Order: sequence, then C-alpha cells, then structure tokens
Amino acid sequence: KAAGLAAELLEAHESGIRQLTLIPSSGGAFEVTVNGKLLYSKKQTGRHAEPGEVKALVRKHIEEG
Repeated sequence: KAAGLAAELLEAHESGIRQLTLIPSSGGAFEVTVNGKLLYSKKQTGRHAEPGEVKALVRKHIEEG
C-alpha cells in the first residue's frame, strides 16, 4: 500500500520530488511529511486516508510553495 502511494506521488510530482523516504513503523501509524511539515496523520485523524487524499495534500503544499 505505501509503495503504491510512493509510486503515485512520484508519477504526479516527479519533477518536484528530490527524495522520497518510506519509514516503516508499528502500531498502525501512517504519517506524511514534506520538508518537515506534517500533511497527513492517521493518528490525528483516526482514519485511513481516502484514495487521492495524500496526493492532493502534497500537490497543494507544492503549489503553495
């Protein structure tokens, strides 16, 4: 699942991503950070991300610069 998300992000933002790191964790944690800014947290929302949700958050972050 995470590898699919990584591929989706790289495909959508290939020119804007210099590095993408997947860090496995335990306990069902799923967090997405960009340049130190937390964009999505399963722990905070209490739910899995919807399809396309993380991709949209990353796109918004990139557009806002």
